[in-house]
Amino acid sequence: MGMAKDNIHTLNNQPLVVAISSRALFDLDASHAVFEAEGLKAYAEYQIRRENDHLQPGVAFPLVQKLLALNDDAVSHQGVEVILMSRNSADSGLRIFNSIEHYGLGIERAVFTNGESRFRYLRDFGTQLFLSSHVEDVRRTLAAGFAAAMILPGTKNQRGGGQLRLAFDGDAVLFSDEAERVYQAEGLDAFAHRERQNAGTPLPGGPFKPLLQALQRIQSAYPIDDNPIRTALVTARSAPAHKRVILTLRKWGIRIDEALFLGGKPKGPFLSAFGADIFFDDQQVHCESAREHVPTGHVPHGVQNS
Repeated sequence: MGMAKDNIHTLNNQPLVVAISSRALFDLDASHAVFEAEGLKAYAEYQIRRENDHLQPGVAFPLVQKLLALNDDAVSHQGVEVILMSRNSADSGLRIFNSIEHYGLGIERAVFTNGESRFRYLRDFGTQLFLSSHVEDVRRTLAAGFAAAMILPGTKNQRGGGQLRLAFDGDAVLFSDEAERVYQAEGLDAFAHRERQNAGTPLPGGPFKPLLQALQRIQSAYPIDDNPIRTALVTARSAPAHKRVILTLRKWGIRIDEALFLGGKPKGPFLSAFGADIFFDDQQVHCESAREHVPTGHVPHGVQNS
């Protein structure tokens, strides 16, 4: 395959594998409107008639460009593979691959399921992150133990530069939702008391912990002060509940470049200041704030999404 170049070595024999839907990668709103109004046959005919008309980039397009650019430097690391996962048929999906070729994206593997779920193929590809606009596929992926998020309509990252910047919520994303369950059931005081009592006990990992570990393996191939990846934890937690988070990451051996403990303030402006290429959060209220400023993935996982 094209990305298996001499300058890339795998760790654990696996690159970082990201699967993405065609609607997250490209702007398919007009095409989807045809599907909603006229059905699958009309949609397929619409795509085939326009298969040489290149699609415009979607919300996650800059993220994919930066992920694939990690394969193009002279530093040896595990590498990144992006796989297209589409509910199109192969016939109607030709427009998508023509657009991939037009933009020079190094995507060589694809699955076209003609309306069926793509979930059953994720494990065999070794997928570590699945980005889609289809909530049921995302829910099934999370339930199976993989990181996944529903890409929301919103703002593309307008920040220049080639550095890949990823931001994560804490509870129910990087960590389990056990602390959030206490907060929902017993309130803020009980949550704060429990977190103080358990400050030295690491939180269990959430669905995005393996992804953060894979990102850090790539980061570790570069100097800290000249790194192509920058990560941020952006959480509604505040003191004293911050301590358990910091000690958990230390126990895991994971470095987060920036940590923002916002104490309930809206996350969107802070994510804009960070310049996130994508932000992952389990709570709709935070996603609504974020998507006005940066590309956002809703993680329908944990007690808030029961």
